[in-house]
Amino acid sequence: MMYSEKFLKFIEMWQKEFAIDKTIDEKICVDKDGNPIPWYTYPAIEYLSQLDFSNKDIFEFGCGNSTMFWVKRANSVTSIEDNLNWFSKWQEEFKHDKLDIRWRDEGEGYFNAIFEDNKKYDVIVVDGKRRADCARCALKSLKDGGMIILDDSDRINTSKEYVDAVNELKKGDLIQIDFYGFCPMNNYTKTTSLFLSRSFNFKSLYTIQPINGLGNLWSMGRRNRKDFFKVNK
Repeated sequence: MMYSEKFLKFIEMWQKEFAIDKTIDEKICVDKDGNPIPWYTYPAIEYLSQLDFSNKDIFEFGCGNSTMFWVKRANSVTSIEDNLNWFSKWQEEFKHDKLDIRWRDEGEGYFNAIFEDNKKYDVIVVDGKRRADCARCALKSLKDGGMIILDDSDRINTSKEYVDAVNELKKGDLIQIDFYGFCPMNNYTKTTSLFLSRSFNFKSLYTIQPINGLGNLWSMGRRNRKDFFKVNK
């Protein structure tokens, strides 16, 4: 089957800028430079990557490459893992003075782990087990102006667990923003939802926002854009 040059350029962009073939074939969440990224949608990752988390405290229900994504950006990261094998793996591989990884089983200790340090968090990620219970507890532990991230939120269409999780978060009068799109390791789309406090005002890392996303034409200089248009018109 023959494909147009324009379509092949599109595939090349996904391979070079998103490293999508590597993430799917090797089952690993990384960017093109091999840096760990979350298993969120790319639009959500790109939005979060613009923000300054250097003085923010992060709490994660669910540990993985997202943990190291946050560690490189945040003041502190506390991650809860329920799988003992994964916990041992992450504890060995993810060593960092800003990171505290804890194992808790799937019972009440899992979702109540967020209360153990008697503190509140700027960002709370609900991306593990017991999402409705975790969402309910997250609301009680969110700092003013913070955000809660609910990954795979599109499962609300097929799962009561997600219906309950979203309903819990809506009780907090948060602003829901849904980021639809492709994500690492998958060949299909999903949704990552951010629930922002009404006073949300995280600063950007840049003087302008939005910055150019992955594969964005306007990240090129004018001459390169002209050459690109000549080839792909």
